[in-house]
Parts: sequence; structure tokens; C-alpha cells
Amino acid sequence: MSVDAVLKEAMTLEGAIGAALVDYGSGMTLGEISASKELDLTVAAAGNTEVVRAKMRTMDLLKMNDSIEDILISLGRQYHLIRPLTSRSGNGLFIYLALDRARANLALARHQLRTLADNVEL
Repeated sequence: MSVDAVLKEAMTLEGAIGAALVDYGSGMTLGEISASKELDLTVAAAGNTEVVRAKMRTMDLLKMNDSIEDILISLGRQYHLIRPLTSRSGNGLFIYLALDRARANLALARHQLRTLADNVEL
């Protein structure tokens, strides 16, 4: 699936507020889509890049030979999911998805985000 198709599909998830494909080397988005004027995906992408980098640094310091499947940030009214891509072409990229906590099914969203991340074609 193309980047645009993946992001549009992510936005069909119940409770989706915004989605972006982010380069965690630069913090820049390669694509984004939002259903909310309040969610600035450019700022969110840059901030969540720091989250991914910090976790990767910590894993390196702990000499963990592992990879990040996803990162969940639970806020009072939202869930924020970060899913690094695992394909060679997706190395250094992650999908960021913001969900309305009251409407989203977290388990289903994580499952569908994994499927989408596995199908991104760059």
C-alpha cells in the first residue's frame, strides 16, 4: 500500500483523530492526515520522534537485542500509538496514530496498525 493509502486506512479506525508516517532520523512527516484542527501532526511527529529515539538509546544502553513493536501513550482523552516499520524500505520510519480514547478499541487499533505497518510500500 502507498503511504497515502495506509494513512487513509488508518483514519478509518474507530476513534482515529490523526495519522502520520514519520522519519525518526529527522522528525519530519512523509505524509499526514488529520480529522482534528487541534492536533498539529507536525508538532506531534517531532515530539514522538524524541520518544522513539529515547527508547532506542535506552535499549542500546541496556544491551537489549530486541526491537520496538509499538509504543502506547495513554492520555486522559486520547491514545497515541507509535509503530516502527520493520521492512528494509521502512527502516527509520514509524506510523503515528492518535485515537479518541472514548471511541477507540485499543486492541483492535494495535492489531490493525501492525497490519498497516507491514504493508507500507515506499
